Amino acid sequence: MKKYLPLIFLYIGNNVLAQIPEDVLRYSFFPQNGTARNLAIGGAMGSLGGDITANYVNPAGLGNYKTGEIVLTPGLNFFNNKSNYRDTKYNNKKNNFGIGTIGIVFGAANSYNPKTSQAFSIAVTQTANYNNTLQYKGYNNYSSFSEQWSEEVSKSGLTFDEIRANPRYVYGSAPALETYLVDTFRSNGNLLVKSTPEFILESSRALLQQKTIEPTGGMYEIALGYAVNKNDKWLFGGSLGIPIVNYNNTTTFRESDTSGITNNKFNDFEYIDRYSTHGAGINLKMGLIYRPKEYIRLGLAMHSPTYMFSLTDQRTTDLNTDTEDYNGKASASSTLFTTQPGESKYSMLTPWKFLVSGSYVFREVENVKNQKGFITADIEYVTHKSSSFYSANQVPTTDEKQYYNSLNNVIRNEYKGNFNFRVGGELKFNVIMARLGFAYYTNPYKDAALKANRMLFSGGLGYRHKGFFIDLTYIYSINKDVDFAYRLQDKSNTFASLDTRRGNIVASVGFKF
Repeated sequence: MKKYLPLIFLYIGNNVLAQIPEDVLRYSFFPQNGTARNLAIGGAMGSLGGDITANYVNPAGLGNYKTGEIVLTPGLNFFNNKSNYRDTKYNNKKNNFGIGTIGIVFGAANSYNPKTSQAFSIAVTQTANYNNTLQYKGYNNYSSFSEQWSEEVSKSGLTFDEIRANPRYVYGSAPALETYLVDTFRSNGNLLVKSTPEFILESSRALLQQKTIEPTGGMYEIALGYAVNKNDKWLFGGSLGIPIVNYNNTTTFRESDTSGITNNKFNDFEYIDRYSTHGAGINLKMGLIYRPKEYIRLGLAMHSPTYMFSLTDQRTTDLNTDTEDYNGKASASSTLFTTQPGESKYSMLTPWKFLVSGSYVFREVENVKNQKGFITADIEYVTHKSSSFYSANQVPTTDEKQYYNSLNNVIRNEYKGNFNFRVGGELKFNVIMARLGFAYYTNPYKDAALKANRMLFSGGLGYRHKGFFIDLTYIYSINKDVDFAYRLQDKSNTFASLDTRRGNIVASVGFKF
């Protein structure tokens, strides 16, 4: 259970302000993606270079290119999701396709000094894959999902007819009133607003609750990178990133009476929330790599916040209820109160990222064919609590200012900066390479009760001969997180613990020119 600073959904005209704190992690708390070679060594690329993934980690690494390269990286994901909600465990599986880094690098050495070169790259990668299905269920004798609507109605100071006519309430409270899931009842002479499932809780019985989250889509980033190599000693680089978001989610929440009594005002309800976010942004990544010795490489990189300047949310809902002897079966959709989906346009800043890295190359010589391997490691710091949402309007209304100030305060109170660690290595046997890697992404939540982290174990093989290369990698990841079933103002909130195991097969095919 956790008390959560209340955030209300505001509706202004046909606009809905429905951003929530979890949106921060959707755009920032995910493992590094890349080519099969990069993923096989845990995603560590801060000081190594020589891979097109450098566009997204440390662009200075592009400076290692003195020829051109084309690469394509498809992948296949196998999800095994486990959840624990109120001491009830549940699991489900989901498989889907994904893509790693795809693109081209143009590298050229200086004709007067072969140790000096420059490179330009165009690449695209799937930075986040949202395709999955998460489910959890359990018995709750403490609170009901519907209480968020009875709280909202009782605190509004409006009549029921005024709420039904107010676009602020079309996605929750208005449908709940329309279906009599929420109504007025007398208790000890006092007129109270309450939901019918609360009668089950007051009789010391439990409600069976089940939530299904079905996100689809992904976040993709186009990168334009440039780097210079000064005498194979200093490498400097930068990349301009253009992230594109395509996120769709259908969340279904079901709640039912477990008593078996057919005349206690409630049997069940089902609430379906369809939500989408689309938009684009821009960011900048800068970095350098220094070689104090032939076999040592040190890297520094900084990623600016992504300015998501054009995000648009749309939302529709359906509510189906059965209140037995009170009102029977009834249904109400958000389209009953407004003919168009609720829409919100807003801007966002994602966290800063700072990276330090080091690599040790075995038998470092100019002829890469004689190099025997390397070990490399990255340490990354991400400022999750610095994420912020803003109105897209040039002159925000008072309600918008109040909402986004409240939301940003919640983000600063709920999240913290976190460290991410990536380490890997490669051994080379003439034209065959063997690789291993590990990555650990630490908890971004301030509250110790909220457990979240990412661990990735990876290994792969590579083949390079006469300008052609192919890499194959398998990554096994253990992802822990939490999901709030719903949010209440007058009670502590309950959440599910999520444990997602993912197997990922990635292949990269490329040609040097």
